[in-house]
Amino acid sequence: MKRNLKTSLLSGLVIFATVALAGCGNSASTNSAAPNNSNASSPSTKASVGIVLPTKAESRWPMAQKEFEQAVPGATILYSNGDTATEKTNVESLISKGVKVIVICPQDATAAAAEVNEAHAKGIQVVSYDRLIMNTPNVNYYVTFDSVAVGAAQAKYLVDNAKGTGNHLYLYAGALSDNNAFLFFQGAWSVLQPKIADGTFEIENSSVANSLKNTATLSHDQLAQIIGQITTNWDPATAKTLAQANLAKATAAQKGACYVLAPNDDTSRSITDTFRADKAVTQIYSTGQDFTQASLQYILDGKQSMTVWKSDKVLVDDVKQIVDAIQNNAKPSVIVTTYNNGKADVPSTKAPLTIVTKDNAESTINSSGMYTVSNGKVSPVK
Repeated sequence: MKRNLKTSLLSGLVIFATVALAGCGNSASTNSAAPNNSNASSPSTKASVGIVLPTKAESRWPMAQKEFEQAVPGATILYSNGDTATEKTNVESLISKGVKVIVICPQDATAAAAEVNEAHAKGIQVVSYDRLIMNTPNVNYYVTFDSVAVGAAQAKYLVDNAKGTGNHLYLYAGALSDNNAFLFFQGAWSVLQPKIADGTFEIENSSVANSLKNTATLSHDQLAQIIGQITTNWDPATAKTLAQANLAKATAAQKGACYVLAPNDDTSRSITDTFRADKAVTQIYSTGQDFTQASLQYILDGKQSMTVWKSDKVLVDDVKQIVDAIQNNAKPSVIVTTYNNGKADVPSTKAPLTIVTKDNAESTINSSGMYTVSNGKVSPVK
């Protein structure tokens, strides 16, 4: 089965309907490996794996690092600090170390193609992690969730909680440089658009999205135009500034009960706090993803409505199986589909999702292996 930006909603909803829980582990130590990087783990072992993560500024990635440290001991782990030049330096450093496999969660999905090509020229296998590296035939594997299904699940929550017509919808998205942001919004639009067209929702903060409200399937360029107007760049501070500008421009009649498509947990909390500070906003339905501790607390406290749990333990376990298969010259058994990156159909995994709301938050948290709830407070598992 092949997928691209026009992935059908049907497959997304299948994943949404069959979501499953996955636990998460813990681990330890890091040390410096290259200039301009936050940290790296202990020296390479037989696995000879290098891992490049995008930033520590988002809650998700330090949690993913712990999973990598446990599943792939000895891997060198570097952070790009939200900078494509640092990412390039990281990859070149790993190439110089002589690693056999590089796992990259790209800061810029297109810019990372040059790094992939450089690694490929040295005979290094490249695994694209969570975000698909675009426009190169040299990505060997892609480990991911169904990103279209994530957006569809977020949108479905808003639709399920809408009442009557004329509900105030505020749209926010990730970064233009991240292919996943397009997929998330594509999935969300496929669910929201019919309800925008029939008057259930009124878009209050995107003139571009409003002009396309009768367009069921958006082209890549149309998606880019909308995302360009509502991008948070995955940054909570940017999300706050944009939300403040949106609310300052909106009239009291465009507030009241607000339905907020927020792209992930960190931006969701920032946007939610901004909306809650506006006295004309009487109720907020807000989405998220990543299952972060702070947002789980917000959900229990009634401040954030939902999150989509994409367990990094599952993705990291898939990476481990791929690395083991490469070492044994075998085909990874976790590969179940392909995603097109503009140059090739990349062999890919497709991990399950879990939808978390206040109704199932406590039980999901306590069974996650990551956090526990005691007296209404979320704490990491020790």
